[in-house]
Order: sequence, then structure tokens, then C-alpha cells
Amino acid sequence: MDTLIRKKAPHFSAKAVVNGGDIIDNFSLDQFIGKKSVVFFFYPLDFTFVCPTEILAFQEKLEEFKKRNVEVVACSIDSEFSHWAWLNTDKKNGGIKGVTFPIVADLTKSIAYNYGVLAGDYDYDENGQLIFSGTPVAFRGLFLIDKKGDVRHCVINDLQLGRSVTEALRMVDALHHFEEYGEVCPADWHEGEKALMATAEGVADYLSKK
Repeated sequence: MDTLIRKKAPHFSAKAVVNGGDIIDNFSLDQFIGKKSVVFFFYPLDFTFVCPTEILAFQEKLEEFKKRNVEVVACSIDSEFSHWAWLNTDKKNGGIKGVTFPIVADLTKSIAYNYGVLAGDYDYDENGQLIFSGTPVAFRGLFLIDKKGDVRHCVINDLQLGRSVTEALRMVDALHHFEEYGEVCPADWHEGEKALMATAEGVADYLSKK
């Protein structure tokens, strides 16, 4: 599979639910170009098990993303009406009430396909009938998109494996540090720690002080 790293994030315009309950048409990440970085993540389905733990974890850290001028956007292959219903269901009943970041509806599965996270593919059987091979939902893909609209980081988990919101924040910090200072970020780097210049001397200096 071709990587999207250093490429423009695939364009889309789709229905979405924003602010926890407002359904809008023609939602696009293009609105953030030149203004904000974006963490765009896919999850398999509404009203499931691992998915609400991730979505609520992003909501819990939403202010941390906002402080970094980062927009968080989610997407699944459910309809905007399913998103709306889930967003208006209490947590004690399996819902995600209180989540305010946008959730995009990808009923056609074209967004998941273009981002390379569709957990299967369309094909034809021996009778020439269109079939789907695999699971017709999105893998747990996460894409960090910079202000220019370029993908700078991605991670794709299988359906059973939840992601780390803390790691997503760390990657945001690493990208912003590089953009501001031109320094690259070593293994397990966190904001406030020493980074290094991408030279032999820079690496030697960093390692000698560990």
C-alpha cells in the first residue's frame, strides 16, 4: 500500500455532525488549511466497544489539542443519523454524549478507501456480481495533517487494537517543535526535552549528554 506521508491529505466533502448534535453538509478538512493542524482519525462503527473508549479519550484531551491549535476530527462509515443518535446517547447506555469534535459520515466508504484504511475491497465474483471481500468498515487509522494540508504522521491499527491519545499529542508536539526550531525529535521525545540537529555532530552531542 502506498503511504500518504508527505502527500496532500485526500480531499473529501461529506456530511458530518459537529458540536455534539448539529448535522451539516459538505464538511471538509480544507477549511483548516493555512490555519490549523488536524488529527483525523477513523474508527470502525458507532455503538460498538473499543470505539467509544477512543472517542471519549480524545474528548477528554480536546483542550490539550486546542491549546496546540489542532483540530480533532473523527470519521466512520456510519450515517450522520447514526452519529447523531450515538452522540445523544448517555455514556451509561453505551453512548458518547458530550463529545463536541466533528464526526464525519462516510457511507460510501470512499474516504476510508482514499486514506488506505478500508478493511477490505470491492471485487467481482464468477458471475460478474460486485462483492466486498473483507470487513466493510475502517481500520483504526490516524493521520496528523499539517497546516499546508500534508500528511506528516499516520498509524493504522487493526480493529481490535485501541490507540493512544497521549501518543497522538506527543506527535503533534514533535511536529510543531520541528516546524518552529528545525530540530528533529529522538525516540520517546516529549515537549521540553532536548531535541537535536539532523547532523552527525548533532547526534553525537545528543547521545553524549544522555
